[in-house]
Amino acid sequence: MRLLALDFGSKTVGVAVSDELGLTATGVEIVRRKSPNKLRQTMARIEALIEEYQVDKVILGYPVMLDGSEGERVRKTKEFAHMLERRTGKEIIFQDERLTTVEAYEIMDLMGIKKEDRYNYVDMVAAKVILEDYLNSKAE
Repeated sequence: MRLLALDFGSKTVGVAVSDELGLTATGVEIVRRKSPNKLRQTMARIEALIEEYQVDKVILGYPVMLDGSEGERVRKTKEFAHMLERRTGKEIIFQDERLTTVEAYEIMDLMGIKKEDRYNYVDMVAAKVILEDYLNSKAE
């Protein structure tokens, strides 16, 4: 079963995909948009990736705050999930994404990615971390 993970942000969506066995996660790309409310092209790109990778389920980062409370980002993420599920027919599974961006920066530091270049990768690496966290939670 192949999974697609998304790190949904106000202007970008980081994308990662698992292998067919659900053992590994690989960053794929960052879908960028000009405005937070412009989702048509973003949805079309995600649909194309779902088709290209023959995805069975979508893992979507769930942006709860450190104390576990839900803010505006959670509301927007739920709206995005609802639209994505309607358009693709795929099951959407929420995965806690607390501190994934921090972890993504640590990974990029270890990889030697220059600070000025990290913007080009952070959302994709965060999506990979979200997917790895999900896969690890299912392996336990």
